[in-house]
Amino acid sequence: MDQFKDIRAYRVGAILPITDFLFAFPLLGIWAWRTTKGIRLDYLGDRKQIERDIKHGAFFITNHRDIILDASWLSLLLRCRYFIRPFIGIGNNLFAKKWIEHLVRYNRCFVVKRGAGAHAHLENAKQLSAYIRELRQRRKSIWLAQREGRAKDSNDLTQASVLHMLTMNTDDLFEAVKALNICPVSITYEFDPCDYLKAREMQLRRDNPNWKKRAKDDVESMVTGIRGEKGRVVYRLTPSINPEIEAMLAAHPEYRKLPPHDQLQHVCDIIDRHIHLGYEIYERGTEFDAYIESRLAKIELPNKDEAFLREKLYEMYKFPEINHRKSLMFNV
Repeated sequence: MDQFKDIRAYRVGAILPITDFLFAFPLLGIWAWRTTKGIRLDYLGDRKQIERDIKHGAFFITNHRDIILDASWLSLLLRCRYFIRPFIGIGNNLFAKKWIEHLVRYNRCFVVKRGAGAHAHLENAKQLSAYIRELRQRRKSIWLAQREGRAKDSNDLTQASVLHMLTMNTDDLFEAVKALNICPVSITYEFDPCDYLKAREMQLRRDNPNWKKRAKDDVESMVTGIRGEKGRVVYRLTPSINPEIEAMLAAHPEYRKLPPHDQLQHVCDIIDRHIHLGYEIYERGTEFDAYIESRLAKIELPNKDEAFLREKLYEMYKFPEINHRKSLMFNV
């Protein structure tokens, strides 16, 4: 019996490259042409070293900007330049219809089960962790977001729970992380088409801590993210974190005796520095204020708090700059 039957990407053989080049990639190219001023694949540091890091399969962890396009455009860029196509983790909360699940699983996506009780959540995490290890043992490349859900304020920080899931039932946590061969990727949009939706959600959660997103809210975010204007878009590959883990352990061998959560947090910090250093920082002129006001005008709420919403919109574009500067200072 296949223990991964309900989550694994479907085995489709030659069908995948055919559907890629006849359907998926042309559609992604059209969305890029219509909604961006260009998508660039770039590198942080020695490009040849990064290419060696990903030659035998890499675990791409990215910040999370768009529900659909984060992984889709990265997959397109990697396929066109290196002829590799990562397996993609996608939450089952996005499967509004059963046919959507079948479609994405035919396109090298595996299922990340969400919304279960505590016991089911643990069992789902064990199953997913084992499936990902199987993929990496076969030297397959994988994409996963650094956190569950997007950072509404763009303060992109890797969740320790994600790494915990990836390293479950392992004897040596740091060695388990190294076996994944994590290569962080920074994604930077000049403009976030969902910025006003995120700001709206932040006020809703502030006013009602029990507020819950509806299925149609995810659909609206998906459609807005695909169709909305993004300006210039940069995907920046960064090197494998393995040398930094080794250097960290050489300098601090006592870290091996820390509680697992603290060990994981040290790894999260390394991933975050890679992502933050890889941001493309855009110059924001005086016209940016007019842009923010135009986004504010799109928010519809009965008790609209314009001062709060304006602050949150600016915050979304400031956090990447702040984190980038902090990482530069750390590296000096």
